[in-house]
Amino acid sequence: MTKIAAKVQTLLNKERGATAVEYGLMVALIAVVIIAAVSLLGNNLSTTFNNVAAKV
Repeated sequence: MTKIAAKVQTLLNKERGATAVEYGLMVALIAVVIIAAVSLLGNNLSTTFNNVAAKV
């Protein structure tokens, strides 16, 4: 019985899988923020460059 308890305790103490999931979520969130920023700034920059090109 102590071997089973030791195995269960070992499985509960492993955090590598949880850490990998956390890193995956952080990467996904950062990707979403970057995509949103590029979309918003891309439109503004495009308009600005078009205005400058029209004035030149």
